[in-house]
Amino acid sequence: MSEKVIPYKNSHESKKEQVAAMFNNIAPKYDFLNQLLSLGIHKGWRKKAIRLIAANKPKQILDIATGTGDFAIEAIKIQPDKIIGIDISNGMLQLGIDKIKQLQLQDKIELQLGDSENMPFKDNSFDAITVGFGVRNFENIEKGVSEIYRVMNQGGILAVLEFSKPKKFPIKQLYNFYFKYVTPTVGKVFSKDASAYTYLPESVNAFPDGEDFLSALKNAGFKKTEAIPLTFGIASIYIAHK
Repeated sequence: MSEKVIPYKNSHESKKEQVAAMFNNIAPKYDFLNQLLSLGIHKGWRKKAIRLIAANKPKQILDIATGTGDFAIEAIKIQPDKIIGIDISNGMLQLGIDKIKQLQLQDKIELQLGDSENMPFKDNSFDAITVGFGVRNFENIEKGVSEIYRVMNQGGILAVLEFSKPKKFPIKQLYNFYFKYVTPTVGKVFSKDASAYTYLPESVNAFPDGEDFLSALKNAGFKKTEAIPLTFGIASIYIAHK
């Protein structure tokens, strides 16, 4: 569906292994850099995504590519019984587990190591599934989306938050400049892993956004799919139902 973009060009590991290693490398600075590079805008995007799934009153929520757990923590506001977050980076998960303990939410949120394309859950297990900035890191997007469909209950709702490619002048030009030059430079200074923040714009550019991603959702069986552009089109929330 999309060209294979990997963090470390000289590595012979799979994309999945490289992405896990990359996030392990940048985990200590991830939350700080997220806040700095997005100017805090990503928090509002997450809040909107959670509001969109709230009408379904989900009791069991799965957060895929949970990272340090921010999406899972935001989902607490809609009062589910349980939230499970999975990620392939142990480094990110450990930070998330510490954060959840500090907030005393460990009875509601459980984070665990897990592969989005081969999840250890039974069919029809979750009322709602969220993915924040993780789908473009999937080794195989079609397989990942099909796996999401499998573990979702009938009547369930999916919310995917992902970067998009703005089309209009001057946002497109400003966005491309920021992602191509500012993001890798700041990332290199603070995270000591230049490849991670060069991979970010490359993976966004390769991601099949908009109608292409809606087609992938429909092909997996999802219905009532919708793409909601955010902040001049620099990101989108994709909503789909089973």
